[in-house]
Order: sequence, then structure tokens, then C-alpha cells
Amino acid sequence: MPRSGRKSKSWYGHGLPYLKVGSLPGHLIVIEGTDGVGRSTQIELLRPWLELQGHAVSNTGWTRSPLLSDTINEAKAGHELTVLTFSLLYAADFADRLEHQIIPALRAGFIVIADRYMYTAFARNMVMGADPAWTRELFGFALVPDLVLYLEIDVETLVPRVLEGKGMDYWESGMHLALGSDIFDSFGRYQGRLIEEYNALAREFGFVAVDARSPVDEIQASLRTEIARYLGTASARPRPAPPPTPVRMHARANARARRGR
Repeated sequence: MPRSGRKSKSWYGHGLPYLKVGSLPGHLIVIEGTDGVGRSTQIELLRPWLELQGHAVSNTGWTRSPLLSDTINEAKAGHELTVLTFSLLYAADFADRLEHQIIPALRAGFIVIADRYMYTAFARNMVMGADPAWTRELFGFALVPDLVLYLEIDVETLVPRVLEGKGMDYWESGMHLALGSDIFDSFGRYQGRLIEEYNALAREFGFVAVDARSPVDEIQASLRTEIARYLGTASARPRPAPPPTPVRMHARANARARRGR
């Protein structure tokens, strides 16, 4: 179970014990979904929309840590990463971004939009055969997001979309697991297993599912609706009453006296 943090934030597990977090008035919104589902496109459309409404916005995503991004890309180019090394590299990237990008932005009151989060590691590691308890312990330093929007899709819809877009690559096709006779076959099997894991995570963690089979503009409209609903709810949270000042105390005393007449 997550442990309570400050300002309605909580750690997924053990957190970052060496880091004094302080209050985090910002909002952490995660966009989850499998490879090629269109997360980056939707985030590019969300940011200006939120900024036009007066929100400060910060984006982050997998392998974008200045400390680890080049190392991860070089390691993946060799096609020889084990699940252990794969997981540790991504966890290090995530921890660096959490400490130096996500938490400072939340502390400053930004809306942070994360392209993938710890749930991607949970799904991938399950498919790659890693111990799920170990994976979740490894990512126990993560903050629990305020809102997770899940771009839900099926393999039959995903495959032609990927073929029409950037195409299939080695890792996103699960070629490291030897799941099929060719990259096309492997992609379908690997992504099918990933989607099953994402669907299970969506039920476990209460993701807000958005139908990613729809056109881009319809998906964007759905995402904006869900974010607006969340921000409206967040802004409507009751705030503690200010401490009584001498003027307020005097006014209350007069009001009680009038009611007693």
C-alpha cells in the first residue's frame, strides 16, 4: 500500500528517503499505453491547451534523463540487454527524472504530464518474465500519480497504425524474446501480451481508459474532458479555514449575541 506523502501526494513504496520533498501543490498526470498507440501525439496537443488555460506545464517521459538517455540507447542498440539490466537502466532513468524534473515541477505548482510511468515497467517486466514483486519493489521510489489516462487499444487496430507510422523496431516487437518467426509475427504476439498486462494494471490501479481506436481529435477531446474533470474536482477540494483573527472573533461574538436576543 502507498504511504502518505504531503499535499495529497503519496509514495508507491519506500519513496526517496534521502530527499526532503516538502509540499507538492502541482498535479502529476500520466499518459499510459503500449508502443505506437499515440501517446506522444496526444501530449503534444495537451500541453498548449493547458497553457492557454493558464497552467504551467512540464513534460517528461521514458529515457529522457540527461544522465541515462544516451546510455540506454547505446545499450539497446546492442540487442543484448537482459531483463535485469533493462529494468535497472530504466529505473535509474526514472529516479533521476523524478528527483530533478518531476518533483521540482510539482513543488513549483506545475502540471507534469508523464509519457509512460512505472506501470510500463510493470507490464514489460511481466511479459519478459521478471519477478513482479521485485519489479514493484525496484520502483517503490515513485510518486503515485494524481491521474492516469490509459490509451486503450487492441492488437488488430494497433498493427496497421504502426505500419503506417514509424514502423516496427526490434524492442517494441519483442524480438529479444523470440516470440515469432519474423518481426511482424513477434510484434503481434508481444504487443498482445503487453496489452493484456496493461488492462490488468488498469483494473488494479483504477486508470481512466480512453478509447485509442478513435481518430486523433476524438481521443484528444476525451483526454481533455477527463483532465478538466479532474482539475475541477481538484480545485474544488475543501481548504482548511483560516485561523480566527481578533476582528473575526469579535464579529462572531456580536453575531452570537444578536441570535441570543
